[in-house]
Amino acid sequence: MAFLTKAANRGSIATGYEIDNSLKFETANNEWLIRNSPTAGNRKTHTFSFWVKRTALGTINASGSQGIIGQGQHGRMFFGSDYFQYRFDDGHDVRDITTKFRDTAAWYHIVVAVDTNQSTSSNRVKIYYNGVQTTTIDHDGGSYPDIQDSASGWFNTNNITIGTLPFGASYTAGDGDYDMSGYLADFAAVDGTQYAPTDFGEFDEDTGIWKPKDLSDITWGSEGYYLKFDDFSNLGADSSGNGNNFTLSNITSADQATDTPTNNFCTLNPLWTGNTAYVGLIQEGATILRYSSGTKPFAKATMGVTNGKWYWEAMPHGTIGSQYLGIATGYNFTSSTALSQNYNMAINTTGGYYSYSDSLSETGGAFTTLTTSDVIGVALNLEDEEIKYYKNDSLILTRPLIANMQGETIFPYIMNYENRSFNLNFGGYTINTISSAETDENGYGTFEYAPPSGYYALCTKNLAEYG
Repeated sequence: MAFLTKAANRGSIATGYEIDNSLKFETANNEWLIRNSPTAGNRKTHTFSFWVKRTALGTINASGSQGIIGQGQHGRMFFGSDYFQYRFDDGHDVRDITTKFRDTAAWYHIVVAVDTNQSTSSNRVKIYYNGVQTTTIDHDGGSYPDIQDSASGWFNTNNITIGTLPFGASYTAGDGDYDMSGYLADFAAVDGTQYAPTDFGEFDEDTGIWKPKDLSDITWGSEGYYLKFDDFSNLGADSSGNGNNFTLSNITSADQATDTPTNNFCTLNPLWTGNTAYVGLIQEGATILRYSSGTKPFAKATMGVTNGKWYWEAMPHGTIGSQYLGIATGYNFTSSTALSQNYNMAINTTGGYYSYSDSLSETGGAFTTLTTSDVIGVALNLEDEEIKYYKNDSLILTRPLIANMQGETIFPYIMNYENRSFNLNFGGYTINTISSAETDENGYGTFEYAPPSGYYALCTKNLAEYG
């Protein structure tokens, strides 16, 4: 499929239209939006368009499904076993069984366009991924709507939830067993029109990447809504002009992100944790890794670099001790014990510095002990092949890259022990409280301290220029 090729949107092009914000959803926090008691719209003809960046894969909740949006009992869209599934109504489920959505480094654009007035049943529900219509369908016990002019489970008077699926006798709340983890952006629902994906996005003529378009020409219909998540004081605000606003549940302004389809930021990669037992333990927009047992889970990030100067921040979490912050190469680590692996360099919170090649090559107490209130800045300089660490904006350590890492693709890296970990901030989203909101010299990222001169946030706009 197209989104597995260069058409996948990683935000690394000038689009002409910028999406400024997304909204982070986290299963562990039961975060979702709800619109209660809507007026009925057109149940036969409508279109949904949204961008999604996944941060957790596989089974992370009791249902095994991550709900994107639901209305009542039988209007549903969700990821199940990493496939996308759309429910038109009870008995009519449409799912592509060939496409798994497992690229957590990319933003996906999904369009579901419905018009049951069409004479051909397969034209009554059309599903597009990054501008390309999916044609391989497993109906999962259902089928396309088999009766022309039939009404769906959408745009009725049932409550609507985003970020989960509704439950209860009257479906008045979100179901914690169906919550999703990830980011949503430019979430659009159109009442009364079956639009094409080209009304919401287009292929860049130079790169072939699918990119978003300005939606000012969309005719929304009376029950349509458009969630841009751009107003931090009202994240459920409808920008269609209809006033079809949503209410937040367990979501605050801190969940607004600048990680978007037009500037995609680095996050932790749930496929690169060294052990499948850590599924679901990468959380909070893929910026933390939590584990409570005595093993030592580790994770590498979604973006690797071979040149340039890059900056990110972290704060220690939990008991101070064996938590490690640093960099690693792209080599696969086959053991869950990160300390036995080659090709990584890290500091820990007790003041130690460690580097690894074929065996432990260096240790040392090069700086004072870190606390959970300290902000650690990591400055990776691949021009001079060195890494610097800052404590609350003061330089505490400069080390050259070990020989095994020189000339390799380098990824941000963390390793935890029991409840000891780090809260990371690559600039697009963090659970850390940011008081100063500094950016890099290009105006990207949200950091506690300004990156050193010439260092940039790990995001695709910067990678396009310096990576």
